[in-house]
Amino acid sequence: MSRLPLIGVTACTKQLGPQTHHTTGDKYVRAVVVGAGGLPLIIPALAELLDLPALIDNLDGLLFTGSPSNIEPHHYQGMASATGTSHESQRDGTTLPLIRLALDAGIPLLGICRGFQEINVALGGTLHPRVHEVTGLMDHREPADQPFDVQYAPRHPLRVQPGGLLAGLGLPDEIIVNSIHGQGVARLAPGLRVEALAPDGLIEAFSVDAAKSFALGVQWHPEYQVRSNPNYLAIFQAFGEACRKRAGQR
Repeated sequence: MSRLPLIGVTACTKQLGPQTHHTTGDKYVRAVVVGAGGLPLIIPALAELLDLPALIDNLDGLLFTGSPSNIEPHHYQGMASATGTSHESQRDGTTLPLIRLALDAGIPLLGICRGFQEINVALGGTLHPRVHEVTGLMDHREPADQPFDVQYAPRHPLRVQPGGLLAGLGLPDEIIVNSIHGQGVARLAPGLRVEALAPDGLIEAFSVDAAKSFALGVQWHPEYQVRSNPNYLAIFQAFGEACRKRAGQR
């Protein structure tokens, strides 16, 4: 009997009382189990303390999660962040090199929201720090004063690009997604292929052209209620299948 793939899930740091904790959302680890059919392993945001090559050697896939924090702008030569912007230097120091190592090693990866932005930045792209302030772009943020289920409700359509990874998974030409982000792709990194666009033209999904395995980033949150949305489930199932293939090769 083949073993379940071990899938790393990136964590954030959170201060609870006097102590720092490494945390990731239940919806991410749950989606790894019920959507991708894998075993989740939470990766702490320890930056230089982690032996990342050793970690890569023991994983069959990587899920780069969303987060309330933003990537520090010096990683993409951006302007200083607005006052009050949340950053996590230890997460940046963990995820950005981990993405590059994973792609070099052919580890399947899926980036969601901040994870999507991390892939773009790790490979040389830039971000809009505040999408809603960019002329011609929509406000992609969730209604902060609404219940969780309302925040994650379908918000706008996406145009799935023909001939790409998403189209190959059987996704239709247009899908409806949630929208829970303040930042977005400004300049797409070299080697990334646009997979889906919002109505305002903002890039909402990309794949890595030369990747040795599954490598996809999405700006929305397909982990939310993954089993009840066939388009979201298709993404996680394809990711899980790539992870199982990797596991079978080890």
